[in-house]
Amino acid sequence: MKNINYTIKCLLLGCLILIYSSCRKAAQPIPGEVKTLLPADPASVVKGFYLLNEGNMNMNKASLDYLDYTTGEYRRNIYNQTNPEVTKGLGDVGNDIGIYGSKVYVVFNVSNKVEILNARTGKRISVITIANCRYVTFHNGKAYVSAYLGKVGDPNAPNGAVDEIDTASLQITRKVTVGRQPEEMAIVGEKLYVANSGGYSPPNYERTVSVVDLATFTELKRIDVAINLDRVKADKYGDIYVTSRGDYYKIPSKLFVIDTKTDQVKKEFDFGVSNLWIDDDIAYMYSYEFSYITGGNVTTYSMLNVKDETVINRKFITDGTETQIKVPYGIAVNPITKEVLVTDAKDYVTPGTLYCFDVNGKKKWSVTAGDIPAHFAFAY
Repeated sequence: MKNINYTIKCLLLGCLILIYSSCRKAAQPIPGEVKTLLPADPASVVKGFYLLNEGNMNMNKASLDYLDYTTGEYRRNIYNQTNPEVTKGLGDVGNDIGIYGSKVYVVFNVSNKVEILNARTGKRISVITIANCRYVTFHNGKAYVSAYLGKVGDPNAPNGAVDEIDTASLQITRKVTVGRQPEEMAIVGEKLYVANSGGYSPPNYERTVSVVDLATFTELKRIDVAINLDRVKADKYGDIYVTSRGDYYKIPSKLFVIDTKTDQVKKEFDFGVSNLWIDDDIAYMYSYEFSYITGGNVTTYSMLNVKDETVINRKFITDGTETQIKVPYGIAVNPITKEVLVTDAKDYVTPGTLYCFDVNGKKKWSVTAGDIPAHFAFAY
């Protein structure tokens, strides 16, 4: 779930679907697991990955897929079969996923919870309630979860927060207040950087990155960047890359680089980035930018060298497959093979597609995923 405009669309769509569903005699059962065989790599260092499918708002259709690289088996919708006692299914709007140690942490925005699963089996271990939670990151035995707080879409919602979870006891240990509607986070050294969006109150967006000291768990400062911030990714050189979604009218989306040694913006790029994944020295990026002025979207794919902060003059898709992708929505890079994974959300209400591209940008395979496939977590 990316912004308030998308939220409103989802709410309207959810109402229509609810009206339609009420005319039916019985609710449809949650679909079971589906298996597909893809090319196998028995010697793969990365054993596989989880793919979290967001599912549309108020439809409780978030789902979890898993690809086992060593066998090539792609298991779609694994949660329900693994956890048959959880009758309500996985949750409403799966917003992020991460693996830390032997556990998988899955964040659900509308369901107000973090599901904690066994990374090997997908079996539920625990559930932590966090209102309007968004993203998760990890450091020194702790999980950090950003949360909008308040009700979904409420322009009067309070400032957001980050909750600290002890990954051994699975209890919330500390909380810190940040800006309005905080999104992604990144940790560099002993500082946590949080993108504040203010997405519930356009045009009065937030425009700062909160800097949190992990030792004291207090907000040290806010770095002024640009309006409606979203993504935050750290490179290995002490910089973080922060995206601004603009206002969807006259203020365009941009990408900013912050030096965490000085906590100052050191560079900005005059192009939009909807999502990015940094692997070694390369940032793999795509933009799917909507404009209310034109009523349409502009899609681009690009790469950036984070070592010298220059744009690379080639795309990570080179065989024309990008023309088949309607709505690029998720991206990840296998850290060993350098294969690029890209998801297509299509129309947001029907199963999406996951694509895999080799190091030369050629399509290696594709497979049907769940509704709005979005977030990856690699398993070792």
